[in-house]
Amino acid sequence: MTQLVTFGEAVLRLSPPPTARLETAEQFDVWTTGAASNVAVAASRLGTDVTWLSKLSDTPLGRRAVATLRGHGLTTDVAWVDADESRQGLTFYEHGTAPRESTTIDDRDRTALETIEPAELPMDTVQNAEAVFASGESLALSDDVVETTQAVLRAAGGKSVLGLDHRPDLWSSEEARETITDLFPAVDVFVTNTEEAQRVLKQTGKPPEIAHQLANEGDFETVVMTRGEHGALVWHDATIHERDAVETDAADVTGQHDAFVGAFLSRRLAGDDVGDALAHGVAAAALTRTIHGPVPTIDPSEVEHVIADLDHGSPGGSGGPLR
Repeated sequence: MTQLVTFGEAVLRLSPPPTARLETAEQFDVWTTGAASNVAVAASRLGTDVTWLSKLSDTPLGRRAVATLRGHGLTTDVAWVDADESRQGLTFYEHGTAPRESTTIDDRDRTALETIEPAELPMDTVQNAEAVFASGESLALSDDVVETTQAVLRAAGGKSVLGLDHRPDLWSSEEARETITDLFPAVDVFVTNTEEAQRVLKQTGKPPEIAHQLANEGDFETVVMTRGEHGALVWHDATIHERDAVETDAADVTGQHDAFVGAFLSRRLAGDDVGDALAHGVAAAALTRTIHGPVPTIDPSEVEHVIADLDHGSPGGSGGPLR
């Protein structure tokens, strides 16, 4: 039985070398990326049995995306669309260092996932999984994606997990807030970061207060919140568990949140308590910051090495496994 199912769009990200610019670069690095696929990759690389669900255009680019994800050890179950009916989504990303900001240009019109319907997904796999993760990143694409995401969350036989994953270049905070909150009744575990909770969900206060407010408003079992350079926290059983971030030299921060989520879910599904899963999430995020690109190509031994160096006296806590 599949332990974790993730659902969402995967795009091909094209980036010039770290010090080059989009308008002058003569070569690009290419990654298959997206919140749902990155979470799947992180969890799979840490030993979790993962299936990624999506809908893609049957083109060389779509087939490349699937082949790349399978190379990380996860299972893919894709509804394919004829090439003349849709296209593969693309994202162009230029890494910027102060005072120059990073640049993202999305090219995601008419992608296959826009027309997804619940009947195109293996709902028996969703029902039999121990946990199901859906990403809010894909919800901006169409009403069909929203309806299918809701169906996936409701059909979950195990825990249903929703990541906010707001992309301001795809839709406004107001649109995202209305859509995301409508899905709350179908969600057991809600994942966000501090900035998103404040900007999209209009939460105020310190991070532990925000997590508590979200848990009450959404009636969630668990709220997971990453805090960038300040680490992460989890609200579970009316208790806040916190971990500081691991200091690193950052090569690329774009995949750290997804790496955290994938590692956290992986360890909860393995039976770890909240504190241990939180430590694994923080360690995975730290390692991913040191890797060029958005995909968390982490290794279990590396994660365990980082955890061994963590201050075990920092707040962690306990809790039952995510099942």
